[in-house]
Amino acid sequence: MGGEKTVNFKLLALISCVVALTVGARAGVTGILEGRVQEKDTEQPLVGANVLIVGTERGAATDLEGYFRIPNVRAGTYKVRVTMLGYKTLMLERVLIFPDLRTKLLIDLESTAIEFEEVVVQVEMPLIRRDVTATAYSITDTKIEKLPVTTFQEVVNLQPGVTKDGHVRGGRSTEVVYLVDGLPIQDVIGGGLGSDVPKTSIVHMTVQTGGFDAEYGNAQSGVVNVVTKSGDNSHRFALRGDYDHVIPGEETNRTAEFEGSLSGPILRDRMYYFLAQDIFLTDTRWWQDFRLYFESPFERDYSGFAKVDYHANSSMRLTTQVLYSLRRWHDYEFSWRFNLDGLPARSRDSYRVAAFWTHTLSARSFYTFTVSRYFLKSKVGEGEKTTVDPTPFEYDFFLKYVVNGKRAWWAESRQTVSTLKADWTSMLSRSHLMKAGGEFNFYEIFGDILKIEPQKTFYGKPKPDDPPFNFSSQYRYFPMTGSVYIQDKIETESDGTILNIGLRYDFLNPRASRPALELIPKSNEEFEQEVQQSVPAKFKSQFSPRLGLAAPIGNNWYLYVNYGVYFQYPLFEYLYSGLNPVSLAKTVPALLGNPDLEPERTLAWELGVKYLLGNELVVSFTYFRKQSKNLIDTKTLIPSKARIAGDYGFAEFVNSSDVNTTGIEVVLVRERGDFVTGSLSYTLMEVEGVGDVAEQGLRFFEWGFPLFPKEYPLSWDQRHTLKLIADIRLPLGLSANLVAQYHSGRPYTFFPTKDGFTALDPTLVFVPNNARMDDTILLDVKIFKGFTFGSARLNRIWLYVDVRNLLDEKNVRWVDSNGRVGGELGDPSAFDEARRTKLGIKVEL
Repeated sequence: MGGEKTVNFKLLALISCVVALTVGARAGVTGILEGRVQEKDTEQPLVGANVLIVGTERGAATDLEGYFRIPNVRAGTYKVRVTMLGYKTLMLERVLIFPDLRTKLLIDLESTAIEFEEVVVQVEMPLIRRDVTATAYSITDTKIEKLPVTTFQEVVNLQPGVTKDGHVRGGRSTEVVYLVDGLPIQDVIGGGLGSDVPKTSIVHMTVQTGGFDAEYGNAQSGVVNVVTKSGDNSHRFALRGDYDHVIPGEETNRTAEFEGSLSGPILRDRMYYFLAQDIFLTDTRWWQDFRLYFESPFERDYSGFAKVDYHANSSMRLTTQVLYSLRRWHDYEFSWRFNLDGLPARSRDSYRVAAFWTHTLSARSFYTFTVSRYFLKSKVGEGEKTTVDPTPFEYDFFLKYVVNGKRAWWAESRQTVSTLKADWTSMLSRSHLMKAGGEFNFYEIFGDILKIEPQKTFYGKPKPDDPPFNFSSQYRYFPMTGSVYIQDKIETESDGTILNIGLRYDFLNPRASRPALELIPKSNEEFEQEVQQSVPAKFKSQFSPRLGLAAPIGNNWYLYVNYGVYFQYPLFEYLYSGLNPVSLAKTVPALLGNPDLEPERTLAWELGVKYLLGNELVVSFTYFRKQSKNLIDTKTLIPSKARIAGDYGFAEFVNSSDVNTTGIEVVLVRERGDFVTGSLSYTLMEVEGVGDVAEQGLRFFEWGFPLFPKEYPLSWDQRHTLKLIADIRLPLGLSANLVAQYHSGRPYTFFPTKDGFTALDPTLVFVPNNARMDDTILLDVKIFKGFTFGSARLNRIWLYVDVRNLLDEKNVRWVDSNGRVGGELGDPSAFDEARRTKLGIKVEL
């Protein structure tokens, strides 16, 4: 009771802090437009000039020094009109607003005696963003449109420091948080991205890999921030479709995708709408096997987005939005190819409803208050759990293929996240940009799982004499998380040096108890377990400092340093699986959750320089290091020869794994040019630790190997990565976007066998990831041509060809312990997908 009162007191104190700090801009959604207006010939400041963001009611007038500031501007590309009596009206086009950053303009007005004369200028943004104190990459909707990618997650994988499988700077793939308009869309039970987002709804993306401000939390390796589009006073319609079954032969997934968007005014100058829908249908690369068992299409993905913006006046805005994502698919395993209907069907449904209230108090301050509810349901298998047959499936005589029976796997998980969030931003002076805020998340976590799997050797052969592992579980819990933060971005007016200082406080209240298990001997090798008592899980919290520095060195050099401590809650599956008291009274599951797990913690820093080469090129050099602790692993609780309730041992999730990452990034960027623009990047990275996955300890136990006592290269230790992204203008009005990638071989464990049960050399010491696969090369290209029609020349048709793996390389994904690609079955899934070609059309009205 005393401990519970302490936790409640802490929660009340935190709520009080949030209320005090958050008079409420959504983190990572808006930026600031500011600058100076001066007379062109004399460079004297102009007082009272009007600066207006076209298509909005946002604007400002210059002060006595000619300065203006427009806060709380959503990220995107705008036109800015500058007017003053006696001067030519100036229209600035392609003004980019970046999330969390200040876009600065130096505007020259030319005097004139002719009223209403207007000058149009294309704004060229600075090649080096001087207010960025860490490695971050900004991708506009125009760039996303050109890239040969299918999902926005593929855009993330193209950035420097990110491996082909989505590991950011040596971290596990679950260490990246995905935000849509400042709110996460994470699967907090199983990990990873919980929802798809239509590409046509994205106006801007930021991928942060080197460190992030205190306003971002629950991530250790990267933050992906997606800002969605809004409507304006013009009705707009876009429709896109493509299909990949255009070339005779087998180079097809029989994929069709349709994407559309619609936007415009509901009440002119007051209320706007935006709608987007994506439909993705595919028979997958395995369609020749799937068609013998299922009806086409074998995978169906539907995602949609809807938004309504209501501008009560020039300073108050209410935004409501709905995001949904539905997916239906079948897994494919080559060893099941003669019995594919024995694998359970899969589905995932997610919905998010959110409302944002934004109030601009003055040219210096604004706040946002956000409420949202996110629901994600995942299902494995069809029908009810009672229909699952636990009878083991049957292999052929050589234990290679599954020829009969069904996998005993049925699962349903549901997660509901209710979020209250507030952020406040204020320009205390021209030198200080202050932010503060906080959020609370209230979860309902439900899991019901029936899963019985045969034990296997390290080589994948089933062990028929050993009892199967029982991963069945059932749980329902109501944890809470929250955070508060404060940060100040200080800019010196003398040379533009930026100092970014922040502090974040995160907490996790598991609201669960850990069963204290006691093993009662029944014989020399058999035990019976009893739950003696339950121990309440502790309240977890952490203060995380963030520090960044960016400073010019001379005219062309720019230095930046970033240091941060990061905090991430364990996945709720690791906390709660297998803890149901009724289940524990019957038998011990193979894997138990642990609600007393400590959050994972990372200390990361980087040092980099950027150099401006002429007027077109920027080259950057970055050195980074990361140390991650408290990563999740499993620990076997009894010896392999002792039995509990007929099962061989069991394991519990624990904090044990460490990962150390060191790397260098070299990036060359050309943003301006008549014929070719793009980037070329090289990453040298080393990733070592003591655990590839959270279940590593249980796997070693299953294989009969002792835990390896030293750090070794992890499976995503991709030492050398070279990426080229080129936007090329071709003759006849054609354009092409080319993406070339080189990845050095990833590690695998070479531990050969002759029969699939024992090592070829019994004296050989088992060393994980002691060999490497072949290097991979990937070349993708998208060629397109646009046509305009209509009197306004705003209606367009785009035709494009999108070719993936143009060279048809057989890039290796995995090899077995003998070094054979695809193992003894010659499994084609050991190779990445072969060449695929899509033809598409897009219409914009």
